[in-house]
Amino acid sequence: MKTKLQVLLMFAFIVLNANTMALNSTNDITKKGDLEETNNPVEVNIESPFSSCTAINAGDSIDVSVNLEYLENINNGTFEVYFNGVLQDTGNGSPTFTSTLNNITTNGTITIVGSPDGMPDEGEASFEIVIAPTVVEQSIPTQLLNGINYTSETSAILVLDAPEKEFIYVAGSFNNFLRDDNYLMKRDSGSNKYWLELTGLNPGEIYTFQYWVYDLDPITNSPSEVKAADPFSTLILSPTDDVSIPNNTYPNMPTYPVGQNNEVSVLQTGLTPYNWQITNFDKPDEDDLMIYEVLLRDFDTSRNFQNLIDRIDYFKNLKINAIQLMPVMEFEGNESWGYTTKFHMALDKFYGTSSKFKEFIDLCHQNGIAIILDIALDHASEKNPLVKMWMTDSNGDDEGTPSIQNPYFNENATHTNSIGSDFNHQNTITQNYVERVLQHWTEEYKIDGFRFENTKGFTQNCANDNNCTNAMQQDRIDVLKQYADHAWSLDANQYVIFDGLGNIAEEKELADYRINEGKGAIIMKNLSAPYTQLARGFASNADIQDMDHNTHDFIGKRLLGYTEKHDDERLIYTALTTGNTAVGDHNVQDLNISLLRMSALGAASLTIPGPKMIRQFSELGIDDSIFTCSDGSFNDDTDADDYDCMQETKPQPQWADNWIEDSDRRKIYDDWSSLIALKTTEAVFEGDYEIIPYANDARPRIYISNDELAASELKDVVILCNFSPVELTVVGDFPYTGTWYDLMDTSGNSTISVPFTNRLVGLQPGQFKIYGNQPRETLSNESFNISNLKITPNPVTSTFSINKAVENVKIIDITGKLIKEFNGDFESNRAFDISQLPQSIYVVQVFSTDGRQESTK
Repeated sequence: MKTKLQVLLMFAFIVLNANTMALNSTNDITKKGDLEETNNPVEVNIESPFSSCTAINAGDSIDVSVNLEYLENINNGTFEVYFNGVLQDTGNGSPTFTSTLNNITTNGTITIVGSPDGMPDEGEASFEIVIAPTVVEQSIPTQLLNGINYTSETSAILVLDAPEKEFIYVAGSFNNFLRDDNYLMKRDSGSNKYWLELTGLNPGEIYTFQYWVYDLDPITNSPSEVKAADPFSTLILSPTDDVSIPNNTYPNMPTYPVGQNNEVSVLQTGLTPYNWQITNFDKPDEDDLMIYEVLLRDFDTSRNFQNLIDRIDYFKNLKINAIQLMPVMEFEGNESWGYTTKFHMALDKFYGTSSKFKEFIDLCHQNGIAIILDIALDHASEKNPLVKMWMTDSNGDDEGTPSIQNPYFNENATHTNSIGSDFNHQNTITQNYVERVLQHWTEEYKIDGFRFENTKGFTQNCANDNNCTNAMQQDRIDVLKQYADHAWSLDANQYVIFDGLGNIAEEKELADYRINEGKGAIIMKNLSAPYTQLARGFASNADIQDMDHNTHDFIGKRLLGYTEKHDDERLIYTALTTGNTAVGDHNVQDLNISLLRMSALGAASLTIPGPKMIRQFSELGIDDSIFTCSDGSFNDDTDADDYDCMQETKPQPQWADNWIEDSDRRKIYDDWSSLIALKTTEAVFEGDYEIIPYANDARPRIYISNDELAASELKDVVILCNFSPVELTVVGDFPYTGTWYDLMDTSGNSTISVPFTNRLVGLQPGQFKIYGNQPRETLSNESFNISNLKITPNPVTSTFSINKAVENVKIIDITGKLIKEFNGDFESNRAFDISQLPQSIYVVQVFSTDGRQESTK
């Protein structure tokens, strides 16, 4: 451990107008490059010690070196060195002045005043000295987690895992943000974790705090002191991001403490737990998932959770059964996609409060909709406390990149998909962090699944090697299996979705992992390229057979295919700008024509067995480019300095222009809704399938069958599409002859005769047909008079009775799927047992002895 610290002080002058000259201007630590931030013509620049606060052992000495800079030239000067206001030394610099302060035993401030020769001006800079205290070694109480542990309404225990750090103070509103030995954290010798119990807290009172973390022997360009919020915080306050959050989004936001820097954590005991209406949500099967990807920032005008709550009918009527939220964890700034995560366990206040988020999740669960979080655990923002505590900060601006000592992050990325600071997933401390994050969102918010962003970044083997990054890496597979295991240990039915793996071999191994237990990771598959070609009206490179999990040799249907997601160009925009114009009466670059073709794109993608995803507002034919700027202009110049429109906030014509009432856009929404309902309610779509082009890829044919079903049921489906710009015929290749039903006609009256299996079917450009061997089942829309039909009790806990004699009772979930059925001649007030069903909202459909069909929730 060092006993001497070298201090280099460099003074700079600049000649200013006499009216703007300032004397005795004081800066904490003024460094080169800061001249534009002050009007003082004399600058004092401290290169060492690196931090504005330096920790030393009692009795250590400090060497001081000083020189001056004037108009970018080093100049001679005179210097005075003070400790706690008492002059310690004076001298001249020609151009360098050195001094030594010996045997420092108390905390204090070293101030250096410098004046250039022959000038009346002087400047000063200062830095703090902290004497290392004696840390109490004491075992940590059992069952405590990293972060804030609430032990009663008046107490909490803070735990921080900070290897290689010598001592840590907790500074907060409870001690006026001062270094106070009463708030010096204890150290557990077994785990080397630091901990501190806070007592005497007032229930419900909001407290703010930081960890002040010290290193007695920091490596080059690393600070001796770091002030950071708790990395496991569930609520943080920012001195910059919070100021633009409106009160209607986050009412009564806690006040950021005056005089502090960086984020602070919020601690509050005695909070009333949220009263969940659904405590045991029955998730949709993985094979039936119809996911709707939401970027909350661009979803509606207020850009908050209340917007989603207000639009619940929009989601329900679309018939989706899962919503995937792009990152809602505390991220840098407010106007972004959210992948620059600062705190993985804190909800970003830009979107609303914790209770409002829970209200939204609860409402979705009441309506049969699962919630999936998009989470970036391959990297973190440089403002993440786990980066800051072990960082290289070469320019001294309190932000940097991971140092070689960082136990959580790699100093340099170990793959070529790097974004931000790269987590080292081979370190146990990082694995514990990831698992804790998954635990928090699962237990606190009842999240149903996670989409792991950029899973290529979970390897340690491929620095600067793109071929290696894209090859199969066993360490990546192993750690992702570990995280999947942990997620399933928290919730046996949790969705685990991986995006961006290296190659098909990795995808197969993870998709088939524990598949015999009904698990297996869901693997995302980007089919934007071929579906864009179909949208444009071209056959080349339009093969969609990769949407088939059999192509990837997956045992289970764990391929999450999609036509576009947040970082893909919009299908309609591409069609409008580069679509096929060869045929005048079907010009794909005409908006109405492009919108017309979107229904067929849904038929050729959403119906394929296995999970599927819709990008926000694709169902309304959104035609803004991904490169649309917030002011409505366009910028896709990747070489421009202001290239930022891809992630800029987008205009929202979908609500302002009432797209849902536009007949062309509404047709997409209604057709996709009908297709989704068909996919999620009919058992045939849990069977096998095959995707086969006809003549060229512009006429895909999809065959779906379920041989476990009887011939009297809908067991075979044929989907035929024409994405060319001209009318064409398609050989149907029906599996057998007979009458086939148009499944888009819910009445079941539209049929075709198939006298031979290779029957030709004529299709207009952009048209599709979906045929079944039987008509689709439909639920009656007939309502009932509640005075005539009574369900008792309602809500139901275990059994209910009906005040009428009935022959058939069906219990249907809110997605339209039949859950339970009772058949027989039942007298009135007969009890029906549904105690085995999970808590939810169901439709009870009854067929009475007088032939009436009635239903109620």
